[in-house]
Amino acid sequence: MGRTLPSITQSFLQEQASLARFRRALRREDQRALDDLLASARHHLAASAYASHLLPFEVMLLAMLVEEHKHVLRLRGEMDALRTQLSSRD
Repeated sequence: MGRTLPSITQSFLQEQASLARFRRALRREDQRALDDLLASARHHLAASAYASHLLPFEVMLLAMLVEEHKHVLRLRGEMDALRTQLSSRD
């Protein structure tokens, strides 16, 4: 018996291919931003297999949000460290 559902990697590649025309319509800097988001989603493909109850695009968006939130948390930490340094100088 064969598989009834495509693998998460196959679903990701299909979703990425469906965005090709949208990507081409974007400005270069926006294309790079989209590419970065897709790369962050690809980074979480193994974990995405466990979210099979979601639509593949929803899983991609969630993976992108995880990476973006990690980036925000890192920046917040850097800002707090800089604030601490500045306040200790006073």
